[in-house]
Amino acid sequence: MARIVGVDLPASKRIEIALTYIYGIGLYRSRKILEHAKIDPDIRVKDLSGDHAKAIRESIDALGIPVEGDLRKEVTQNIKRLMEIGCYRGLRHKRGLPVRGQRSKTNARTRKGPRRASIKQKKKLKS
Repeated sequence: MARIVGVDLPASKRIEIALTYIYGIGLYRSRKILEHAKIDPDIRVKDLSGDHAKAIRESIDALGIPVEGDLRKEVTQNIKRLMEIGCYRGLRHKRGLPVRGQRSKTNARTRKGPRRASIKQKKKLKS
């Protein structure tokens, strides 16, 4: 099992797919990294040598791709900045509502969380 940028890659997967387990690397970037490192994308992770793993790490650094901790920190800083300046997107983040214009009257349960039961009190009759 190869460990790259602090992530254990699954041994039975092709390296092209296994690199996508790293936060910030999708299939396109995975292919670019392997092309830069001159590694065949069809090699399985279990068949990688130490030199291959080192070449992958170096190509990630050389291409300047932000991954894992640095990328997560950058994203959270961007969200905090939006919340501090009080823009619309920042307010949506603060309130825990959908940010990108989705309908929120009936759906958005993922973002809003489970429904809260509202207790309706009976109106007292005037006598």
